[in-house]
Amino acid sequence: MPLHTTPRTNLVDSVIAQIEELIRQGEWPVGSRIPAEPALVEQLGVGRNTVREAVRALAHTGLLGPRPGDGTYVLARDGLGAAVRRRLRYSDALEAYEVRASFERDAARYAAVRRTDEDLARIREALAGREDAWERGDDTSAFVEADLAFHRAVAAAAGNAVLAELYDQFSDSLRLTLHSVVGAPLPEAVRRQVAEHTAIVDAIERGDPEAAEKAALHHLGAAAEALRGLSR
Repeated sequence: MPLHTTPRTNLVDSVIAQIEELIRQGEWPVGSRIPAEPALVEQLGVGRNTVREAVRALAHTGLLGPRPGDGTYVLARDGLGAAVRRRLRYSDALEAYEVRASFERDAARYAAVRRTDEDLARIREALAGREDAWERGDDTSAFVEADLAFHRAVAAAAGNAVLAELYDQFSDSLRLTLHSVVGAPLPEAVRRQVAEHTAIVDAIERGDPEAAEKAALHHLGAAAEALRGLSR
């Protein structure tokens, strides 16, 4: 979706709407830097003050965030994501993990009932990526990202856009949690999760929601216990 010249009515609101849409569609993904002010002025066909006011308003809502000397970055995909991000600032890692764990449990159950063949292929691919990262073992960040990709694939297969979106909004918090749990060498609690993740996928493939939920709870219990151990 390219930017286009904005009509001379409600200029700020129109610019805000265009930027929000670019973020929502993923053309400006979370974590990316938006174009510099001169580029936005040229592409939108509006004045600098209009662009500044629009960017300032989106920063106030939490969708954008300035980094002095480095530009403005996308912090969240929408207002919900911005609100979740703000709330998680005041939550500890275990609290955030427990909430996201409830999403994982329900996602596994729904995915067993609703997944398509394409969903299953994506889940299997993500599981293989997680196992590859585990086998390499020397790159904690790669393992964390592979683990998150697996759980996102399961959430997407649940066939509930609201659940998938809420689940994804907790990714930043879970990423920090996993970085704290996954050390070098990897704890035994994480080692056991290789088999537990496979059990989740097998249950989803069989179309067995009870087994998928049980496997997810088994995995989540081990991970939560590892996190509690670190916090003691």
